[in-house]
Amino acid sequence: MSQFIAVIGGDARYLELIRQLKTLPDTTMMLVGFDKLEQGFTGLNQMDFEELEPSKLDAVILPITGTDMSGNIETVFSDKQIQIEKSWFKKLKNNTSVFTGITNDYLTSATTAANIALVPLLDRDDVAIYNSIPTAEGAIMMAFEETDYTIHSSRVVVVGFGRVGNTVANKFSALGAKVSVCARSIRDLARITEMGLHAIPLEKLSDHTHECDLLINTIPAPVVTKDAIQNLPPNGIIIDLASKPGGTDFDFAEKRGIKAILARSLPGIVAPRTAGKILADVITQILDETRESQ
Repeated sequence: MSQFIAVIGGDARYLELIRQLKTLPDTTMMLVGFDKLEQGFTGLNQMDFEELEPSKLDAVILPITGTDMSGNIETVFSDKQIQIEKSWFKKLKNNTSVFTGITNDYLTSATTAANIALVPLLDRDDVAIYNSIPTAEGAIMMAFEETDYTIHSSRVVVVGFGRVGNTVANKFSALGAKVSVCARSIRDLARITEMGLHAIPLEKLSDHTHECDLLINTIPAPVVTKDAIQNLPPNGIIIDLASKPGGTDFDFAEKRGIKAILARSLPGIVAPRTAGKILADVITQILDETRESQ
């Protein structure tokens, strides 16, 4: 039984995603928002949004950024404006899956009203853990670029021990950095110690930043405060990996003369091909499970 997939917008990650998905058996793909690419690049159907027939689609893949609060789509490879009205989702089949990186009230309410499955890929543990690898490598790349000393023997404090923080701490430790990790829970603090790293309760962060060359935040909440920044040495650097607006008091860091960088979407910047394959693998798995359940 054939399946029809529409990819609407997307960035460099989606070029690899498209390459992966077009190899699926009995699959017809349609691309919207890729008209800057040569037709021969993909060998697939490129069309305008108005040409799509939503009633025939089994899956819709939106950009990582989803839509804005008016339904507008980000298109890196097109200058054409694409807007998906809420009524469009009601034209989809009940078993259609809509994939996005992140969602918002507009997209969530539109798919809920249409009784359509919405899959925010970046909320999934598997995607987040896979993405933590290029994120950590991106943080290492930035550390190389922004410092004039080796990572080996440098003093690194990682704030947060979630899916990203765990990987970042591991990678920097493997390069010989002296890694400390801040976490809230007793369980996480115990695991950090078991890994041979220095565990710091989150509320004690500011007591330890005077011994920090590189502070890497992974918590999307205001945790890198004035007190923590005040105690950093003059050559200290902050790399904030948390989602926008990050967890750092950037204004105070600037006043203090501390370089603080909000590094968003590193997987798509550092390793778009790998990031695209991660998304394609997860989407393929979900589509397979959906077809088997029908």
